[in-house]
Amino acid sequence: MTDTTDGLNGLNYERLVENALRLVVREALRIAQKDGLTGETHFFIAFDTRMPGVIMEDTLRDKHPDGITIVIQHQYADLKVEDEQFSITLFFGGKPSAMTVPFAAVTSFNDPSVGFGLQFEADEADLDNEFDPFADAPADAAGREDGAPDAEAGSAEVLSLDSFRKPS
Repeated sequence: MTDTTDGLNGLNYERLVENALRLVVREALRIAQKDGLTGETHFFIAFDTRMPGVIMEDTLRDKHPDGITIVIQHQYADLKVEDEQFSITLFFGGKPSAMTVPFAAVTSFNDPSVGFGLQFEADEADLDNEFDPFADAPADAAGREDGAPDAEAGSAEVLSLDSFRKPS
């Protein structure tokens, strides 16, 4: 499901909604890039390390061949947000590690400081194809290696797109 139409039934609204929600992630990161993270704001971002366009050190990819959750909070540098991807340097064990993550690879986004979270459907077809999650979107519209949020960080309410899907 990498297209915003399904050929037979018209528009693929699930994909349109997911694309719009990825814009929320992009804009939150753009605000962090411009103004920094204020107060208790921090982000847990999980992404599929197998997706095309993910750039990260081989040693980190070897430890997390399918996916990783990173934390953007205190120890990060060089956050750069572009239309289709973001890049950042995180520190794992005190060692800087640069990475580039296409928004199409993001599988979840959480800001536990306000209890906000988004979950994205993984699309196995995207692993084999270059996919631009914003192709049909409106124009204006301290890293962690173990994939688990800190216990004291609180919990976020995650919005799952499954609740909007028609039963099969």
